[in-house]
Amino acid sequence: MAKKVQKRYLVPEDYMADPAVHVFDGKLYIYPSHDYYSGIPEDDWGIHFDMKDYHTFSIDGDPMTGEVTDHGVTLDLKDIPWASKQLWDTDVCEKDGKYYLYFPAKDKTGIFRIGVAISDKPSGPFVPQPDPIRGSYSIDPSMLKDDDGSVYMYFGGLWGGQLQRYENNEAVNDIRFRQAGEPALPSRVVKMTDDMLQFAEDPKPVVIVDENGTPLDAEDPHRFFEASWMHKYNGKYYFSYSTGDKHELCYAVGDNPYGPFTYQGVILTPVIGWTTHHAIVEYNGKWYLFHHDCVPSKGYTPLRSLKVCELTYTEDGKIETIEGYDGELEA
Repeated sequence: MAKKVQKRYLVPEDYMADPAVHVFDGKLYIYPSHDYYSGIPEDDWGIHFDMKDYHTFSIDGDPMTGEVTDHGVTLDLKDIPWASKQLWDTDVCEKDGKYYLYFPAKDKTGIFRIGVAISDKPSGPFVPQPDPIRGSYSIDPSMLKDDDGSVYMYFGGLWGGQLQRYENNEAVNDIRFRQAGEPALPSRVVKMTDDMLQFAEDPKPVVIVDENGTPLDAEDPHRFFEASWMHKYNGKYYFSYSTGDKHELCYAVGDNPYGPFTYQGVILTPVIGWTTHHAIVEYNGKWYLFHHDCVPSKGYTPLRSLKVCELTYTEDGKIETIEGYDGELEA
Protein backbone atom coordinates (compact mmCIF):
# COMPACT_ATOMS: atom_id res chain seq x y z
CA MET A 1 0.00 0.00 0.00
CA ALA A 2 1.26 3.48 -0.88
CA LYS A 3 2.09 5.79 1.99
CA LYS A 4 1.49 9.52 2.23
CA VAL A 5 4.57 11.64 2.80
CA GLN A 6 5.24 15.33 3.04
CA LYS A 7 6.33 16.89 -0.27
CA ARG A 8 7.88 20.21 -1.16
CA TYR A 9 7.64 22.28 -4.35
CA LEU A 10 11.11 23.59 -5.10
CA VAL A 11 10.66 26.33 -7.71
CA PRO A 12 7.08 27.55 -7.31
CA GLU A 13 7.74 30.69 -9.34
CA ASP A 14 8.61 28.80 -12.55
CA TYR A 15 7.83 25.55 -14.34
CA MET A 16 10.62 22.99 -14.20
CA ALA A 17 10.42 19.24 -14.84
CA ASP A 18 12.38 16.00 -15.38
CA PRO A 19 14.91 16.55 -12.59
CA ALA A 20 18.34 14.95 -12.52
CA VAL A 21 19.93 15.40 -9.09
CA HIS A 22 23.47 14.78 -7.82
CA VAL A 23 25.68 15.65 -4.87
CA PHE A 24 28.71 17.66 -5.98
CA ASP A 25 31.11 19.27 -3.50
CA GLY A 26 28.78 18.36 -0.65
CA LYS A 27 25.78 20.18 -2.12
CA LEU A 28 22.71 19.02 -4.03
CA TYR A 29 22.50 20.19 -7.64
CA ILE A 30 19.33 19.87 -9.72
CA TYR A 31 19.32 19.77 -13.53
CA PRO A 32 15.73 19.99 -14.83
CA SER A 33 14.12 20.71 -18.16
CA HIS A 34 12.34 24.08 -18.37
CA ASP A 35 8.68 24.18 -19.36
CA TYR A 36 6.99 27.24 -20.79
CA TYR A 37 3.75 27.91 -22.64
CA SER A 38 4.70 27.23 -26.26
CA GLY A 39 1.20 27.65 -27.71
CA ILE A 40 1.56 24.35 -29.56
CA PRO A 41 -1.52 22.08 -29.20
CA GLU A 42 -0.97 18.95 -27.12
CA ASP A 43 -0.63 15.61 -28.87
CA ASP A 44 0.66 12.08 -28.15
CA TRP A 45 4.08 12.91 -29.58
CA GLY A 46 4.90 15.66 -27.09
CA ILE A 47 5.55 18.40 -29.63
CA HIS A 48 4.04 20.91 -27.17
CA PHE A 49 7.08 20.31 -24.94
CA ASP A 50 9.23 22.73 -26.94
CA MET A 51 11.72 23.65 -24.23
CA LYS A 52 14.60 25.88 -25.24
CA ASP A 53 16.98 26.27 -22.28
CA TYR A 54 18.25 24.67 -19.09
CA HIS A 55 18.68 26.15 -15.62
CA THR A 56 20.78 24.71 -12.81
CA PHE A 57 19.59 24.82 -9.19
CA SER A 58 21.30 24.00 -5.92
CA ILE A 59 19.92 23.47 -2.42
CA ASP A 60 21.67 24.68 0.68
CA GLY A 61 21.05 22.10 3.42
CA ASP A 62 18.00 19.91 3.92
CA PRO A 63 16.14 19.35 0.62
CA MET A 64 12.81 19.73 2.43
CA THR A 65 13.63 23.13 3.96
CA GLY A 66 16.90 24.50 2.54
CA GLU A 67 17.18 27.56 0.33
CA VAL A 68 16.99 26.88 -3.40
CA THR A 69 19.37 28.88 -5.61
CA ASP A 70 18.72 29.40 -9.31
CA HIS A 71 22.04 29.68 -11.15
CA GLY A 72 20.24 30.96 -14.22
CA VAL A 73 20.32 29.74 -17.81
CA THR A 74 23.25 27.37 -18.11
CA LEU A 75 22.66 26.15 -21.68
CA ASP A 76 20.52 27.73 -24.39
CA LEU A 77 19.19 26.15 -27.58
CA LYS A 78 20.50 28.99 -29.72
CA ASP A 79 24.06 28.15 -28.66
CA ILE A 80 23.93 24.50 -29.78
CA PRO A 81 25.13 24.37 -33.42
CA TRP A 82 23.46 21.09 -34.41
CA ALA A 83 20.13 21.37 -32.52
CA SER A 84 16.82 22.73 -33.79
CA LYS A 85 14.31 22.30 -30.94
CA GLN A 86 13.10 20.48 -27.81
CA LEU A 87 15.69 20.42 -25.05
CA TRP A 88 14.15 17.58 -23.07
CA ASP A 89 15.41 15.69 -20.01
CA THR A 90 19.09 16.09 -19.15
CA ASP A 91 21.71 14.78 -16.71
CA VAL A 92 25.21 15.71 -15.52
CA CYS A 93 28.24 13.62 -14.59
CA GLU A 94 31.56 14.73 -13.08
CA LYS A 95 34.96 13.38 -14.07
CA ASP A 96 38.41 14.74 -13.23
CA GLY A 97 37.03 18.09 -12.12
CA LYS A 98 34.94 18.64 -15.26
CA TYR A 99 31.15 18.50 -15.42
CA TYR A 100 29.51 16.96 -18.47
CA LEU A 101 25.89 17.76 -19.25
CA TYR A 102 24.13 15.26 -21.53
CA PHE A 103 20.98 16.40 -23.27
CA PRO A 104 18.61 15.35 -26.06
CA ALA A 105 17.50 17.68 -28.80
CA LYS A 106 16.14 17.33 -32.29
CA ASP A 107 18.71 17.92 -35.00
CA LYS A 108 18.00 19.90 -38.16
CA THR A 109 16.17 16.90 -39.66
CA GLY A 110 13.84 16.43 -36.66
CA ILE A 111 15.63 13.36 -35.25
CA PHE A 112 16.48 13.24 -31.55
CA ARG A 113 20.20 13.01 -30.82
CA ILE A 114 22.11 13.30 -27.55
CA GLY A 115 24.64 16.07 -27.10
CA VAL A 116 27.31 16.98 -24.56
CA ALA A 117 28.14 20.32 -22.96
CA ILE A 118 31.03 20.93 -20.55
CA SER A 119 31.68 23.18 -17.56
CA ASP A 120 34.35 23.67 -14.90
CA LYS A 121 31.62 24.10 -12.26
CA PRO A 122 28.57 22.02 -11.33
CA SER A 123 26.45 25.17 -11.60
CA GLY A 124 27.53 25.81 -15.19
CA PRO A 125 27.34 27.51 -17.62
CA PHE A 126 27.90 24.60 -19.99
CA VAL A 127 29.59 24.91 -23.39
CA PRO A 128 28.15 22.53 -26.02
CA GLN A 129 30.20 20.37 -28.32
CA PRO A 130 29.74 21.19 -32.03
CA ASP A 131 28.14 17.81 -32.84
CA PRO A 132 25.99 15.24 -31.03
CA ILE A 133 27.38 11.91 -29.82
CA ARG A 134 28.00 9.61 -32.78
CA GLY A 135 25.40 6.87 -32.97
CA SER A 136 23.12 8.52 -30.40
CA TYR A 137 19.35 8.51 -30.65
CA SER A 138 16.17 8.96 -28.61
CA ILE A 139 15.89 10.88 -25.30
CA ASP A 140 16.25 10.92 -21.50
CA PRO A 141 19.98 10.37 -20.90
CA SER A 142 20.76 9.35 -17.31
CA MET A 143 24.30 8.88 -16.08
CA LEU A 144 25.85 6.40 -13.64
CA LYS A 145 29.42 6.85 -12.45
CA ASP A 146 30.19 3.45 -10.97
CA ASP A 147 32.51 2.69 -8.08
CA ASP A 148 35.39 1.80 -10.41
CA GLY A 149 35.09 5.14 -12.24
CA SER A 150 33.36 3.71 -15.32
CA VAL A 151 30.56 5.91 -16.64
CA TYR A 152 27.37 4.57 -18.20
CA MET A 153 24.49 6.28 -19.96
CA TYR A 154 20.93 4.93 -19.79
CA PHE A 155 18.57 6.41 -22.37
CA GLY A 156 15.42 5.99 -24.43
CA GLY A 157 11.77 6.96 -24.59
CA LEU A 158 8.84 5.76 -26.71
CA TRP A 159 6.35 7.68 -28.83
CA GLY A 160 7.69 11.24 -29.10
CA GLY A 161 11.04 9.99 -27.79
CA GLN A 162 11.41 7.96 -31.03
CA LEU A 163 12.82 4.78 -29.42
CA GLN A 164 10.40 2.63 -31.45
CA ARG A 165 12.19 3.80 -34.60
CA TYR A 166 15.29 1.75 -33.78
CA GLU A 167 16.23 -1.92 -33.83
CA ASN A 168 19.78 -3.02 -32.99
CA ASN A 169 20.78 0.67 -32.89
CA GLU A 170 19.74 1.22 -36.51
CA ALA A 171 16.83 3.32 -37.73
CA VAL A 172 14.07 1.24 -39.33
CA ASN A 173 11.53 2.23 -41.94
CA ASP A 174 8.82 -0.15 -40.72
CA ILE A 175 7.92 1.38 -37.36
CA ARG A 176 5.85 -1.04 -35.33
CA PHE A 177 5.04 -1.00 -31.64
CA ARG A 178 5.43 -4.38 -30.00
CA GLN A 179 2.27 -6.32 -29.23
CA ALA A 180 1.02 -8.60 -26.43
CA GLY A 181 3.10 -11.77 -26.32
CA GLU A 182 6.27 -9.94 -27.37
CA PRO A 183 8.93 -8.60 -24.97
CA ALA A 184 8.51 -4.92 -24.12
CA LEU A 185 10.69 -2.45 -26.00
CA PRO A 186 13.71 -1.86 -23.71
CA SER A 187 15.67 1.24 -22.86
CA ARG A 188 19.39 1.28 -23.62
CA VAL A 189 22.66 1.33 -21.68
CA VAL A 190 26.08 2.21 -23.03
CA LYS A 191 29.52 2.74 -21.53
CA MET A 192 31.14 6.11 -22.25
CA THR A 193 34.65 6.72 -23.56
CA ASP A 194 37.31 7.95 -21.16
CA ASP A 195 36.94 11.51 -22.46
CA MET A 196 33.17 11.36 -21.75
CA LEU A 197 32.32 12.57 -25.25
CA GLN A 198 31.36 9.40 -27.17
CA PHE A 199 29.95 5.91 -26.77
CA ALA A 200 32.68 3.34 -26.08
CA GLU A 201 30.52 0.50 -27.42
CA ASP A 202 27.22 -0.20 -29.10
CA PRO A 203 24.24 0.53 -26.83
CA LYS A 204 22.71 -2.58 -25.27
CA PRO A 205 19.10 -3.32 -24.24
CA VAL A 206 18.14 -2.89 -20.59
CA VAL A 207 16.05 -6.00 -20.05
CA ILE A 208 13.51 -6.03 -17.19
CA VAL A 209 12.37 -9.51 -16.16
CA ASP A 210 9.78 -10.92 -13.78
CA GLU A 211 10.54 -13.18 -10.80
CA ASN A 212 10.84 -16.14 -13.19
CA GLY A 213 13.42 -14.41 -15.39
CA THR A 214 10.96 -13.78 -18.24
CA PRO A 215 11.19 -10.35 -19.92
CA LEU A 216 8.18 -8.15 -19.21
CA ASP A 217 5.56 -8.28 -21.92
CA ALA A 218 4.89 -5.36 -24.26
CA GLU A 219 1.49 -4.88 -22.62
CA ASP A 220 2.63 -5.41 -19.05
CA PRO A 221 1.48 -2.29 -17.15
CA HIS A 222 4.89 -2.06 -15.50
CA ARG A 223 7.05 -2.20 -18.62
CA PHE A 224 9.48 0.60 -19.50
CA PHE A 225 8.27 3.72 -21.32
CA GLU A 226 10.78 6.52 -20.55
CA ALA A 227 12.66 8.36 -17.77
CA SER A 228 15.56 6.02 -16.96
CA TRP A 229 17.38 6.55 -13.66
CA MET A 230 20.05 4.41 -12.04
CA HIS A 231 21.25 4.45 -8.44
CA LYS A 232 23.01 1.96 -6.19
CA TYR A 233 21.86 0.76 -2.79
CA ASN A 234 23.70 -1.82 -0.70
CA GLY A 235 25.77 -2.85 -3.71
CA LYS A 236 22.77 -3.48 -5.95
CA TYR A 237 21.84 -1.58 -9.13
CA TYR A 238 18.38 -0.01 -8.96
CA PHE A 239 17.01 0.83 -12.41
CA SER A 240 13.90 3.03 -12.15
CA TYR A 241 11.68 4.40 -14.90
CA SER A 242 8.27 5.72 -15.90
CA THR A 243 5.61 3.38 -17.30
CA GLY A 244 4.00 6.12 -19.40
CA ASP A 245 0.27 5.47 -19.74
CA LYS A 246 0.14 3.58 -16.42
CA HIS A 247 1.36 6.83 -14.83
CA GLU A 248 3.67 5.15 -12.30
CA LEU A 249 7.34 5.20 -11.42
CA CYS A 250 8.62 1.63 -11.09
CA TYR A 251 11.94 -0.05 -10.40
CA ALA A 252 13.91 -3.23 -11.02
CA VAL A 253 17.12 -4.48 -9.40
CA GLY A 254 20.23 -6.12 -10.87
CA ASP A 255 23.77 -7.16 -10.00
CA ASN A 256 25.65 -5.14 -12.63
CA PRO A 257 25.16 -2.01 -14.78
CA TYR A 258 23.90 -4.00 -17.78
CA GLY A 259 21.30 -6.15 -16.01
CA PRO A 260 19.08 -8.01 -16.46
CA PHE A 261 16.99 -6.23 -13.83
CA THR A 262 14.27 -8.03 -11.90
CA TYR A 263 11.06 -6.06 -11.47
CA GLN A 264 10.40 -5.13 -7.83
CA GLY A 265 7.48 -2.72 -7.61
CA VAL A 266 6.11 0.81 -7.74
CA ILE A 267 8.01 3.78 -6.31
CA LEU A 268 5.38 6.46 -6.94
CA THR A 269 1.68 6.11 -7.76
CA PRO A 270 0.13 8.44 -10.38
CA VAL A 271 0.45 12.19 -9.99
CA ILE A 272 -1.64 15.02 -11.42
CA GLY A 273 -0.37 15.25 -14.98
CA TRP A 274 0.06 12.67 -17.74
CA THR A 275 3.25 11.14 -16.35
CA THR A 276 6.21 11.98 -14.15
CA HIS A 277 9.99 11.85 -14.30
CA HIS A 278 12.40 11.54 -11.41
CA ALA A 279 15.76 11.23 -9.71
CA ILE A 280 16.73 9.31 -6.58
CA VAL A 281 19.67 10.49 -4.51
CA GLU A 282 21.22 10.01 -1.07
CA TYR A 283 22.14 13.11 0.88
CA ASN A 284 23.36 13.36 4.48
CA GLY A 285 22.29 9.82 5.29
CA LYS A 286 18.75 10.10 3.88
CA TRP A 287 17.28 9.19 0.50
CA TYR A 288 15.13 11.55 -1.56
CA LEU A 289 12.85 11.26 -4.56
CA PHE A 290 12.75 14.28 -6.86
CA HIS A 291 10.00 14.39 -9.50
CA HIS A 292 7.36 16.68 -10.98
CA ASP A 293 3.60 17.05 -11.30
CA CYS A 294 1.04 19.51 -12.63
CA VAL A 295 -0.77 20.54 -9.45
CA PRO A 296 0.38 24.20 -9.52
CA SER A 297 -0.72 24.55 -13.16
CA LYS A 298 -4.07 22.98 -12.20
CA GLY A 299 -3.45 19.86 -14.24
CA TYR A 300 -2.22 21.63 -17.37
CA THR A 301 0.24 19.01 -18.62
CA PRO A 302 2.76 21.17 -20.52
CA LEU A 303 3.54 23.17 -17.35
CA ARG A 304 5.10 20.97 -14.69
CA SER A 305 6.59 21.76 -11.28
CA LEU A 306 9.55 20.30 -9.39
CA LYS A 307 9.04 18.65 -6.04
CA VAL A 308 10.89 16.49 -3.52
CA CYS A 309 10.01 14.03 -0.78
CA GLU A 310 11.88 11.57 1.39
CA LEU A 311 12.22 7.98 0.14
CA THR A 312 12.66 4.96 2.41
CA TYR A 313 13.64 1.29 2.08
CA THR A 314 12.50 -1.78 3.94
CA GLU A 315 15.04 -4.05 5.65
CA ASP A 316 15.17 -6.32 2.59
CA GLY A 317 16.01 -3.45 0.24
CA LYS A 318 12.54 -2.81 -1.19
CA ILE A 319 11.55 0.81 -1.87
CA GLU A 320 8.42 1.79 0.03
CA THR A 321 5.71 3.01 -2.37
CA ILE A 322 4.79 6.70 -2.12
CA GLU A 323 1.34 8.13 -2.84
CA GLY A 324 1.77 10.40 -5.84
CA TYR A 325 -1.17 12.68 -5.09
CA ASP A 326 -3.42 13.31 -2.17
CA GLY A 327 -5.40 16.50 -1.82
CA GLU A 328 -4.90 16.80 1.91
CA LEU A 329 -1.12 17.10 1.87
CA GLU A 330 -0.90 19.10 -1.37
CA ALA A 331 -3.82 21.48 -0.99
